[in-house]
Amino acid sequence: MPASSSDHATLVVAVDGPSGSGKSSVSRGVARRLGLRYLDTGSMYRAMAWWMTENGIDPADEDAVAAVCDRPDIAVGIDPEAPTIAVDGRDVSGPIRTREVTAVVSPVSAVRAVRDRLVALQREVIGSGGIVVEGRDIGTVVSPDAAVKIYLTARAEVRALRRAAEISADPVAETHRTLSEMRRRDAIDSKRDASPLVKADDAVEIDATDLTLEQVIDAVLDVVQARTAASR
Repeated sequence: MPASSSDHATLVVAVDGPSGSGKSSVSRGVARRLGLRYLDTGSMYRAMAWWMTENGIDPADEDAVAAVCDRPDIAVGIDPEAPTIAVDGRDVSGPIRTREVTAVVSPVSAVRAVRDRLVALQREVIGSGGIVVEGRDIGTVVSPDAAVKIYLTARAEVRALRRAAEISADPVAETHRTLSEMRRRDAIDSKRDASPLVKADDAVEIDATDLTLEQVIDAVLDVVQARTAASR
């Protein structure tokens, strides 16, 4: 579907879904195809969790996390070709993807003060639109008026294998451990009081289990085309 950024200057595409569903690759692909900006909100929560561990804050201590979550300066890049994330001027693109950070990002993200601060930052980045935003509460909390809402999912075993391939040279051996961690994180994210992971009522669900990356991107673009045509 040919498009230019001027065609979608105010468009917000919200892509939500569980860990390992392919949100990042799909969202970046859609942003590139449409000439839009890209925001990975998950990297912001990971950056916050990383800062907590670096500064000796117990991620499980909600009061302690809430008391200092306004301190780190978190800056996120919006170029789908090369997204960046920095904390206090330091590039943390690598450190935030470690298993140690992954293990604590859900409890940190569940703290309401953390979500309040980062949602406000995310809304600043979104501005008037022209962006593809991925996360867990974009269509329900961050940008509930988004014109296009996608809920991207896949079977847990497939999601675990994909995530294991990102962090291990032996993804098959790593998958069982990753699956256990992923199910634990899914449970925390879905049951938390602050902005739980849920499908927005008006979101289009796409199951990526048996689809290639390009097929999923095409499916999202079909939704964009249908929604924008309907709004004209």
